[in-house]
Amino acid sequence: MNLHPVGLEACWDLADLHERAFDRPWAPTEFEALLNSPGVFAVLGSSGDPEEPRGFILCRAIAGEAEILTIAVDPAARRRGWGAALVEMAAGIATEAKAFDLFLEVAADNVGAIGLYKATGFSQVGLRKGYYPHPDGPKDAVVMRRALNT
Repeated sequence: MNLHPVGLEACWDLADLHERAFDRPWAPTEFEALLNSPGVFAVLGSSGDPEEPRGFILCRAIAGEAEILTIAVDPAARRRGWGAALVEMAAGIATEAKAFDLFLEVAADNVGAIGLYKATGFSQVGLRKGYYPHPDGPKDAVVMRRALNT
């Protein structure tokens, strides 16, 4: 498992992984715009020989708070510790950036992701009704927080 911070050079890899993981993937240009924003950072995980991207996390750390903007693990690599490793590395980078809390939003029906976040120290602090658009109707988002620098 090789985890390392990446920049604009990784936009295509991030978009490819996002497409494999989500119904509404982000384009490389969306990753480029975010990575050009203040406080935004990405960590890419890869393995194999030659190394293949397995997952990534995209976060923003600014003004004492950090936020997971998105995280994606290749479906073929899930349930092997990639998500937890990416969250932990991102939490470390956010701590170095002087963030005191790490926040995220997750679909209330995404039981697997909620389990990952609870296992990595997050707890629910709110609920956003109808936050995610969906063909079957809006889905609620659980707002979660993890304390950093404690």
